[in-house]
Amino acid sequence: MTLHLPAPLSASQWCNEQRLLQKSIGYVPTMGALHPGHLSLIEQAQRENDVCCVSIFVNPLQFNDPDDLIGYPSNLDNDIRLLESAGCHMVYTGTLGEFFPEVEDIHQIDSCDPGPAAKGLEGNYRPGHLQGVYQIVERLFTTVGDCRAYFGEKDFQQTLVVKNLAEKMQQTGTNVEVIVCPTVREPSGLAMSSRNTKLGDAHSCTAALIYKALGKAKSAWQQGIRVAEKLEDIMLDTLQHPDLKVEYAAVRDPNGWTENSPDYPLKQAQALIAAHLGGVRLIDNLCLSDDLLE
Repeated sequence: MTLHLPAPLSASQWCNEQRLLQKSIGYVPTMGALHPGHLSLIEQAQRENDVCCVSIFVNPLQFNDPDDLIGYPSNLDNDIRLLESAGCHMVYTGTLGEFFPEVEDIHQIDSCDPGPAAKGLEGNYRPGHLQGVYQIVERLFTTVGDCRAYFGEKDFQQTLVVKNLAEKMQQTGTNVEVIVCPTVREPSGLAMSSRNTKLGDAHSCTAALIYKALGKAKSAWQQGIRVAEKLEDIMLDTLQHPDLKVEYAAVRDPNGWTENSPDYPLKQAQALIAAHLGGVRLIDNLCLSDDLLE
């Protein structure tokens, strides 16, 4: 049975007890509304560690749109049932005040620099989002302590920011190994997301254009195209649909992140897309420079 701890302090104590028992900890941070993508992270965490824990916290710091925060799906009781079925050992929740106990007014939480990987794309279209992710993940990692932490590749730019955070925390004695796991997809290719529940059948069909565009960029890469602008144009052409409002269809060097599109022939490439459909913001990405088309 999954142990549900309602506060970060008790979760931290549980994690410390596991380490005293010489048990390795696999950790999956979530905002709830769990789906098979989350469960795949939990399964990998269980395979690679002695115990697995999960956090569920809808972090207001990372929502640049208040309406998005209000409308974010939430069903804690169902999430806990899913975690029990998955064999998760511990799940914890908390409030913003509990994660930042030193701050009397949570509106005065100090800002931070989430690093160079936060520039461009999500950094431009969701001001403050990656900074909010950085702030809360620092507290989540501090709560759990030394562990392996599992994140989905769907949030690719976020994973770069989190890796940067983990490297900084290692200098102060908290050792978190960040493991990025493949995106889990719907049969249509649409990346699984908690927000997908807001899409109707018609919009779900249109949303499949996102993965189609990524696939076309990958095919072009396999045919020898190495110029970011040309790859981006291929994706934009595929995404043409009256209901799909594209924020960006971009290509970046995953090993040398830049705010703007690289202006040199690429040796590695990650294609990234963000678009609005039916009031839902969807993001996805695909590595272009591996060997096989997904």
